[in-house]
Amino acid sequence: MAERRLPSRLLGSLLMGLMTINVAVATDASRPKLVVGIVVDQLRTDYLQYLRDLFGESGFRRLMKDGLYLQHVDFQGNIKDPVAATALLYTGNYANASGIPSAEVFRVSDAAPKPVLEDKNSLGNFTREALSPANLRLSTISDEVAIDGDGLTSVYAISPDAQQAIIMAGHAGSCALWINDTDGKWSSTAYYRDFPQFVTQRNRLNPLSARLDTLSWRPAIDLKRYPGIPAQKRHYPFRYTFPLTDRDVFSRFKGAAPVNTEVTDLAIEAIRNLNLGSRDDAIDMLSIGYTAAPYKDVADGDFRLELEDTYLRLDSQIGRLLSAIDSSVGLDNALIFLSSTGYYDDATPDDPKFRIPSGDVSLKRVESLLNSYLSAKYGNADYVSHIYADQIYLDHHQLDNHSLTPGQAQAEASAFLVKMSGIAEARTLTDILTDPSDETRALRRSIDPKTAGDIFLTFLPGWNVVDDSRYPPDVRPVRAAVVSTPFFMLGPDVEARTIGTPVDAAVIAPTVTSALHIRSPNGASRAPLSF
Repeated sequence: MAERRLPSRLLGSLLMGLMTINVAVATDASRPKLVVGIVVDQLRTDYLQYLRDLFGESGFRRLMKDGLYLQHVDFQGNIKDPVAATALLYTGNYANASGIPSAEVFRVSDAAPKPVLEDKNSLGNFTREALSPANLRLSTISDEVAIDGDGLTSVYAISPDAQQAIIMAGHAGSCALWINDTDGKWSSTAYYRDFPQFVTQRNRLNPLSARLDTLSWRPAIDLKRYPGIPAQKRHYPFRYTFPLTDRDVFSRFKGAAPVNTEVTDLAIEAIRNLNLGSRDDAIDMLSIGYTAAPYKDVADGDFRLELEDTYLRLDSQIGRLLSAIDSSVGLDNALIFLSSTGYYDDATPDDPKFRIPSGDVSLKRVESLLNSYLSAKYGNADYVSHIYADQIYLDHHQLDNHSLTPGQAQAEASAFLVKMSGIAEARTLTDILTDPSDETRALRRSIDPKTAGDIFLTFLPGWNVVDDSRYPPDVRPVRAAVVSTPFFMLGPDVEARTIGTPVDAAVIAPTVTSALHIRSPNGASRAPLSF
């Protein structure tokens, strides 16, 4: 049979029509070309409002004025570090689902705390750290961006912290970059397919280690302009240096305001060198980690001046970043979101002269007394395996030897511990997993049952938790005050408005993906906000 062919004029019209459809899809104006996610550790809404008059026009003021501004994001759990918070923000679900309760988790098999993302099968680039996103059980915003682009999109993350960077890059990302604590080089894991050439060149030609000795952190403005600072602080401007003779210099630098400049520098290089947002066929993504945490190396324990200076410097870096995005792809072609991590660690011991009710809870004493109590009741043994992160791990082998069920031992231990001075509550894992009350639900969300201890301790505010199993002892003052933490989203189709009522942090991920017109992460537990 002879082959039938379409008339050339009809064939040409059909091809032109297909080309038109493809161009329409590729240049969908409702989708941005670049999404930039920013997570700022311990950023507070009240400080943003308090310092607003000192900010420039292109940083936080721009986000407040032109974008969606949530003044109180409720993380509804026991968030203690940026790793757990970032996992919640990027997956839309809590630790009991994501598997990320904290930066470190206690591994019973190793009898020691380990990084939550430790992966001994993953080699490092410019680092000996063995990390990967394998232990993150849910997909992330970044993963959904990569899947939407059918694997052809570029997804990068930059943070001082390794595990935060990996969570932001997700499972399907191109690369996660962080500053390692050994030599200050920008590092990554071989899990990802890419390690940008410009980062390699920066490590070799302009490494942080070659510049750190010349860096210093001083007040950015005249001391008289910082509001609410005690008179004695106004006479003594701080000055911090970062000498390479200090073996912890890189970790100290990562907790100081100048690290945000280093992060911004690399982020701007990434936008330009990787041509992020330059294609019409997919959305690229860049995630960035900053810090607004109190600087813990202050000499007198009063870090208010340093904290205000951190906010002012961060405002400048946000402005630099937005300007770079605007000049590269245009803010009309970008979606930017910025979130805090939902907690605030300003705990420092109060001077005894103020007579605030206080005391010390020795963890070594807690372990000793609990072992003595259970030994007297059930037979001599070391029933406590370890105490870590306010959790007591019982030795289940000893429980079996003395014909004790975990539930029995947990209940007995809890009833004894709650009577000790400084301990407010001692909840068993069984109670946490089964009690439907709101208070217990929040705690249940913040733990991973696969790595959780048997008993969870809550201490009285004002008391000091002393981990004297190490030397020197680690002293942690307890504060339970709640602070408001913000979220911003800026984009061409995002209505400028401010919402003051509390909003569940789990809505952030689906809200961002909704603005991108892609599907939510696979474990997202809330519907998106309308914007």
